[in-house]
Amino acid sequence: MFKKMKGYMFLCAFVIVALVAAGCGNGQNTQANESNAAQATATATAEPSVQPLESVELTISAAASMTDALKEIQTAYQTIHPNITLSFNFGASGALQQQIEQGAPADLFLSAAVKNMTALIDKELIDANQQVNLLANELVVVIPTDAKTAIESVNDLTKAEVKTVAIGIPESVPAGNYAKEALTSANLWDALQSKSVQAKDVRQVLQYVETGNADAGFVYKTDALTSEQVKIAFTVDASSYKAIQYPIGIVKATKHSKEAEEFYTYLQSQEALDVFVKYGFSVPN
Repeated sequence: MFKKMKGYMFLCAFVIVALVAAGCGNGQNTQANESNAAQATATATAEPSVQPLESVELTISAAASMTDALKEIQTAYQTIHPNITLSFNFGASGALQQQIEQGAPADLFLSAAVKNMTALIDKELIDANQQVNLLANELVVVIPTDAKTAIESVNDLTKAEVKTVAIGIPESVPAGNYAKEALTSANLWDALQSKSVQAKDVRQVLQYVETGNADAGFVYKTDALTSEQVKIAFTVDASSYKAIQYPIGIVKATKHSKEAEEFYTYLQSQEALDVFVKYGFSVPN
């Protein structure tokens, strides 16, 4: 009898130990599962769901006279839009117009003359509803800072001391065309042909005067303000040439219409206009 009770007690003790062990194991598994679930939730929360913006390069064909202002705008714009790279193609507006007509890649066109923009609108390469006259400028004559000859008007360009006058190619350089209009108005275009040298764009005109390869040159006020090697001899009579306007437009062939429209809009913002004014441009009323 005593042996039976002893066996029975042993069996009960074994069962109790087994149940306790099982309970502990389940508790540990539950805690482990809860810990894993919490970790998974934290990981899911930590991982960003927003995809990085696609990198986009915009090609902007722009008049050479806008170089300095646009480079400053480029820095500011790329800072607030790190996924956008602005690639500028600076040159004479007429040459840039021809490049776009021939299929050269461009997302926006910034011209120094309305006629070049109008030509692209007429050929349906730019939508008339996606272009606007953004800026205005003035035509001036510059001379080297150490020039000895006094030049105060277009008539003074006929002086014997003035050997060379630099002018942009009228057919492709708007500043050259404005200069031709002004000289024609003063009946001096033919008289100055023997001493004139033509340049591929307005910045080359400026360079000719800076280096002493020309005694005077027709440039925009904005160009004159960028150089310490030249000074403004006089401002050309604004009534002697067409108003200088800078239209900007989105090229229909752009593959980045959204980004092009955003930069097009930004160029019309007060922030961008302030930069243009800083470099001598004015904003049309």
